[in-house]
Amino acid sequence: MKKETKIALTAVVALFLLFIGINFLKGINVFQATNTYYVKFKDVAGLAVSNPVYANGYPVGIVRTIRYDYGRGESVLVAIELDDEMTVPKGTRAELETELMGGVKMHLMLGPNPADLVAHGDTISGGMHEGAMEKMQALIPTLETMLPKVDSIMGNLNRITADPALIETLHNTAALTAELRQTTAQLNAMMQKDIPQAVAHLNRTLANTEQLTGNLAKLDVQQTLNQVNSTLSGAQQLTERLTSTTTFLDSKLQSTDNTLGLFLNDRGVYDNLNATLAHSDSLLIDLKAHPKRYVHFSIFGKKDK
Repeated sequence: MKKETKIALTAVVALFLLFIGINFLKGINVFQATNTYYVKFKDVAGLAVSNPVYANGYPVGIVRTIRYDYGRGESVLVAIELDDEMTVPKGTRAELETELMGGVKMHLMLGPNPADLVAHGDTISGGMHEGAMEKMQALIPTLETMLPKVDSIMGNLNRITADPALIETLHNTAALTAELRQTTAQLNAMMQKDIPQAVAHLNRTLANTEQLTGNLAKLDVQQTLNQVNSTLSGAQQLTERLTSTTTFLDSKLQSTDNTLGLFLNDRGVYDNLNATLAHSDSLLIDLKAHPKRYVHFSIFGKKDK
């Protein structure tokens, strides 16, 4: 073999090894079969060629090329190479996630039906992953609009907390809390002591009531009612007799055919009796004044002249 041929072969082998080495440094395995798919993004957020592509957190391919759509100017077409064993169901979406160190990773959010696949070379949709950083960035405008309100609220809170009325209210609340604590302790003591006693008294009262109810149930109610009726009948007869007696006495008192009736109803008897009492009174007065006219008493039996 000629020297020139050996040099040419060495150069080819060196170029091949250099190609393999460069691809190896990029993470590309030239000896592994791959399938190419395309992803359309509106913004690749700094995605670079040779960035890994993940599915369920496992690297399944790399970014092969990134091409901007200069004609429309509204999208970026990214070609990805996936392992030959990797299948892409329909409905799969590619999401870009920005890492803290500034790198960008592509995640394949696989579709629901693994039997319905996307053909090799087809295009799937892509977008940004709504992670914590992206959500925080989306909230920044809202936070900026809220900052003046928060500052105003903090100012009002400072004024409220510096108000002496609030301090007094807090002191009153503390006093009220202490009173409530004391009341609760008293209530607990009552619940432990007085309530059981009251319940015991109530139980005894209920027992006595139950015993009384049992005794009443044992009574012959009909016989008792008959006795009550008999007593009421006797009382009625006695009342009738008293009424009859009263009527009789009243008729006798109003009549003049008896001594008592004459005494009560005859005016002459009253006048005579009144005159007799007057004469008796005069006689007694005269007797006191001149007793010798009516009583003659002498030791020697001599009469007064």
